[in-house]
Amino acid sequence: LHAYLLTQNNFYRRIVEETLDFVIRELTHPDGGFYSSLDADSEGEEGKFYIWTRDEIQEVLREEAAFFITAYNVTEGGNFEGHTVLQRVVSDEELAKKFAIPVESIPPRLQTAHAHLLTRRTQRTRPGTDDKVLTAWNGLMLIAFAEAGRYLNRTDYTTVAARNANFLITQLHPADRLLRSWRNGQARFNAYLEDYAALSLGLLALYQTDPNPRWFSEAQRLAEDILAHFQDANGGFFDTRDDHETLVVRPKDMQDNATPSGNALAVTILLQLAALTGSGAWRDVAERALGGIQPILTRYPTAFAQWLYALDFALGPVQEIAIVGPTPARDGLVQTIWAQYNPRQVVAVSEANPPTEAPPLLQDRPLLNNLPTAYVCEQIVCQQPVNSPESLQAILFPPG
Repeated sequence: LHAYLLTQNNFYRRIVEETLDFVIRELTHPDGGFYSSLDADSEGEEGKFYIWTRDEIQEVLREEAAFFITAYNVTEGGNFEGHTVLQRVVSDEELAKKFAIPVESIPPRLQTAHAHLLTRRTQRTRPGTDDKVLTAWNGLMLIAFAEAGRYLNRTDYTTVAARNANFLITQLHPADRLLRSWRNGQARFNAYLEDYAALSLGLLALYQTDPNPRWFSEAQRLAEDILAHFQDANGGFFDTRDDHETLVVRPKDMQDNATPSGNALAVTILLQLAALTGSGAWRDVAERALGGIQPILTRYPTAFAQWLYALDFALGPVQEIAIVGPTPARDGLVQTIWAQYNPRQVVAVSEANPPTEAPPLLQDRPLLNNLPTAYVCEQIVCQQPVNSPESLQAILFPPG
């Protein structure tokens, strides 16, 4: 998603939408939670559900088969044990030249072919689904859906994100503590630092897409729990709560792996919430953790990607943007914010009189000229408010 926003290369956008559409179709519980995985094998054979032969493709696609086979270079021998795992080989431009057709016609033709193949695939024996709903993984996916909803103007993704957030809040945080795993109506096991931090970040991402103050207050509550129950007096955070079952050694994982470390996620959410609330204390905790990790960041940067993201945010400058006014009149201002990608910003949106649970960034922000108004601030010090998308654009993305 971020690659698309930075390059405007539609290839990246297609990957985003196809991936999220897959998650909706294959890995989403009816109530909104995201499952953990699909098996690679079915009927005792690895990949059987996913692979194709050239003959099958010709049978399903008929007159479109040659076009599709060329796009994916499907051969008789295949690329996986005599079958083919579909991997795009020929570009849109090359296909357009070879078949003497407009390049803009390529994506919809391939999309139609994919739909026909998907219909055929539903007749196969489906692989097993690991239908656990894990809080940390759901929090990360919630970030992706929330950001894609606003940046791609996909309200369906925002709806999926809101359903997921509601599911996680009601099913995995039913009382005074967060739980880690849910399956078949039962939530179990104490949550770890990564669960608290990933869900808090997901809820804050959703708030910036769908400015329901519930999402912000829940994100803040989780962050407060991190500070109250996970802090290490020497800096950073432990992976387990202070009231977790007793362990021989209380773990403290610092390195980002296939998923970000709980510590890096916790620092990220504290920095973002500090920008929205003006809390110097929260920023101090985050900066202390960053200070302790910096020597190793320069030696092994690829092992600390989330930490580097947090460090970049901490170094700033960070734009703190408040928009007040009724919808739909304020929509032009909001759309201006999301017209370009800026990883160093936080956004709060509300009616003219924000509720008490809304971010403090919104407090004492009167309407200018009795019109929807945007405030762009840095460390709570704001520039002159503006009413028009054009004026806001000039502040956010100055020429040159």
